[in-house]
Amino acid sequence: MGLGGCIVLLAVGAILTFATDWEVDSVNLDLVGLIMMAVGLIGIATFTSIARRRRAVIPPVATTVVERDDHRTGY
Repeated sequence: MGLGGCIVLLAVGAILTFATDWEVDSVNLDLVGLIMMAVGLIGIATFTSIARRRRAVIPPVATTVVERDDHRTGY
């Protein structure tokens, strides 16, 4: 689930919790909305932490240049 899916979960959960007054037998839609918002927030936090780790730039290792002087005299 990507960032878009997490945002959709958050939005649908908020709609179920705050914007509807539907009554369904044996299902508490307010609780379902709160659970969806919690899962969306956890998903966003996880996604951003993974994306931050992927974006971390590791500085390149400096290569050592060795110049050899192989000029031999007498040849």
